[in-house]
Amino acid sequence: MSLIHNERIKLLATALNNMAVATVITAVVGPTVGILNGVSSPAITAWWVLSGLLWFLAGIGLHLVGQGALGRLKP
Repeated sequence: MSLIHNERIKLLATALNNMAVATVITAVVGPTVGILNGVSSPAITAWWVLSGLLWFLAGIGLHLVGQGALGRLKP
């Protein structure tokens, strides 16, 4: 039973980590690359920077939750 439990925990941790990566790429890297390449040209305001920082922290939080889930693995 612990093998099934461990695989489910690893699957959960992987899913959370994938969501973390997708969050950072979509919310931070994508708009930054778009602005640097001239695809979009919004004025970079404090709100834009704060929003990017909050999404980056959300990605970090998802990653940490995934790592925490790995702590539930059974020997």
